[in-house]
Amino acid sequence: MRHITEIIVHCTATPAGRHHTAADVDLWHRQRGFRMIGYHYLVLLDGTIQEGRPLTMAGAHCTGHNRNSIGVCYVGGVDSLMQPADTRTPEQRETLRQLIGRLKAQFPEARVLGHCDLAAKACPCFNARKEYGD
Repeated sequence: MRHITEIIVHCTATPAGRHHTAADVDLWHRQRGFRMIGYHYLVLLDGTIQEGRPLTMAGAHCTGHNRNSIGVCYVGGVDSLMQPADTRTPEQRETLRQLIGRLKAQFPEARVLGHCDLAAKACPCFNARKEYGD
C-alpha cells in the first residue's frame, strides 16, 4: 500500500442538482488524457459512494500531491451560473463525513485538505480542512 499523508477533497465543478457518476468523470478525465478517473472516491448527490481508482494506485487529482494522497470528490460545486458554491446535499455531507472518518482511521497520519489548499482553485467550494480536519 502507498504511504498516505493527505486526503484531498474535490468537487466536480458541475451545477447543483445535476446527477453525474464515476463513469461520467472517468470519460471527462480520459478526454483530458488521463488513463482513467483521477479520484479514488466519488460521492453522488444521494450520498452513494462510487469507487474510482484503486487506493493502491496514485491518483491524478492534485499536481505534486498524487503519490501520497487519496482523492475524494463530490458531485457539484458550482451554482446555476457556474460560480463556485457549496452545493453538497445533506446526504453528501453525511457520506463525506463518514468516508473521511474511515479514511482517517485507516491512515491516521493523513491531513484532510481541500484542493484549494494546494492549488489556485475554488474546489471544493467549502473549507474541507476546517470541516474534516483533525
